[in-house]
Amino acid sequence: MRILITGGAGFIGSHLCDFLLARGHFVICMDNLCTGAIRNVEHLAGHDRFTFIKQDVTEYLFIGGDIDWILHFASPASPMDYLRLPIQTLKVGSLGTHKALGLAKEKGAGFLLASTSEVYGDPLVHPQSEEYWGNVSPIGPRGVYDEAKRFAEALTMAYHRSHGIDVRIARIFNTFGPHMRKDDGRAVPTFIQQALEGEDVTVFGDGQQTRSFCYIDDLVDGICRLMQAPVNGPVNLGNPEEMTVLEMAELIIGLAKSESAVVHRPLPVDDPRGRRPDITKARSILGWKPRTSVRVGIERTIDWFRTEVVPSSKEQSEETQSKSLRQ
Repeated sequence: MRILITGGAGFIGSHLCDFLLARGHFVICMDNLCTGAIRNVEHLAGHDRFTFIKQDVTEYLFIGGDIDWILHFASPASPMDYLRLPIQTLKVGSLGTHKALGLAKEKGAGFLLASTSEVYGDPLVHPQSEEYWGNVSPIGPRGVYDEAKRFAEALTMAYHRSHGIDVRIARIFNTFGPHMRKDDGRAVPTFIQQALEGEDVTVFGDGQQTRSFCYIDDLVDGICRLMQAPVNGPVNLGNPEEMTVLEMAELIIGLAKSESAVVHRPLPVDDPRGRRPDITKARSILGWKPRTSVRVGIERTIDWFRTEVVPSSKEQSEETQSKSLRQ
C-alpha cells in the first residue's frame, strides 16, 4: 500500500514509518517539524519506498498518485508543546484534520485519526471506556489539545457518515519509548533525562495521580491491527495496568541506577487525577493487548536515552562552557 503519515517525524509517527516500510509498504512522511525531529527519520533517507515532505498539514495538501491510507498523527502532543503552541494545536486538530480528510475523500483512501485519552479530560468514570463522553474544561489551558482532538473525532465521523470514508479513530493512552524528546514535558522522558544526568526528579503534586503507560511497539501493533479491523468508532489503545506517577519516577531512578532524589512541584491546572483504559473493545475486535511490561519498556527506553540523548546533552553543555571560557 501507499500510505501518508502526517506528523511522520514525530515520536509515534516515526515508529510507524519504520514498521510499515519493514512490511513492504510505500510511506510518505509529512511533517512541518514543529515538534517532530528529522533525526527520527533521517536513517530512512535514500530508501526507495520512503518520501519526506516538509509541510504544514493545515495548508493545501497535494499528493500525486494513489494513496491507500492516511494516518493523521500531526499535532503537538505533550502539555509543554500544546501550552507553548495553543493556536497551532487547535489549527492542526481542526483545519489540519479537515485538509487530511479532504485528501482521503479525493483519493478514496482509508483514514485513521490519532486521537487521545485526553478526550476524557479529568474523568469521572474509571476506567474509561469508549462510551464515556469525558469531563473536559473547554476554556482551561489543556482545552486547546483536548477540544482539538474532540473536534477532530467529530469531523472524522461526519466525513464517514456524509461521504462514506472508511475511518478509524485510535484513542491513544500514555505511550513511551525511543524517539521521545527529553524536553517535551511528559513524565517518562523527563524522569529518564533527570535520572541519567543526576538531577532531581520532579514530580507534580503528591505523585498519586495515575497513568497507564504503554510501550511504543505495542501501540504501533495496535494501530496497524486497527487499520485492518471493520470498526469506524473510537477504540482505546493503552495499557490497563495503572500506576502512580510517583511509582514511575521511583522505577526509573532504580533502573537507571541513579542517585537522584524525588522533589515535588505544584500540580498543573486541570491535570487529570487518573487514567486507565478499558480495552475490552481492542481485545475483542483487534485481538490486541499490550505485551511489553512497563519495566522492560522502561529499560529499553533508558538504554536508548543513555546512547542517543544524554551524550549529546553533555556535548552541548561542554560546548556552551567552552564558548563561555573563550569569551
